[in-house]
Amino acid sequence: MISYEDLPAGRVIDLGSTTVDRDEMLAFAQRFDPQPFHLDEEAGKRSVLGGLCASGWFTMGLWMRAYVDHVLADSTSQGSPGGREMSWPAPVFPGDTLSFALEVEKARLSRTRPGLGLVDIRGTAHRHDGQLVLRCTFTGMFSSRDAVS
Repeated sequence: MISYEDLPAGRVIDLGSTTVDRDEMLAFAQRFDPQPFHLDEEAGKRSVLGGLCASGWFTMGLWMRAYVDHVLADSTSQGSPGGREMSWPAPVFPGDTLSFALEVEKARLSRTRPGLGLVDIRGTAHRHDGQLVLRCTFTGMFSSRDAVS
């Protein structure tokens, strides 16, 4: 089980990869982000994005799923109070294979809650050509080993 002590500053965790499924991408856009360039091939081609592309929120959801599968599902996670950055520096297209990672930027014990660690995390996703397509920073809260023993 991953606890606060397993997440020191500088640790990098590979979160695996996934290939963007066109039907899932479109279903997400239809429900949550129905902008034309997320729904229609021709509108995407006419946009600055150059083609039908994924909502950034969909891309963030893919990253979050990888984070849950590789870290949170077997951890002492206590949630997150939020983040400071989320950016999508390049578009994601159907069929793109994305690789996900996280880096621990800083880790510290809470001054007010004994046994709780605050872990500043930078998450990234890169397209198969190496292009950065997602960057996010947020704080995760993890119990220390002593708190769960």
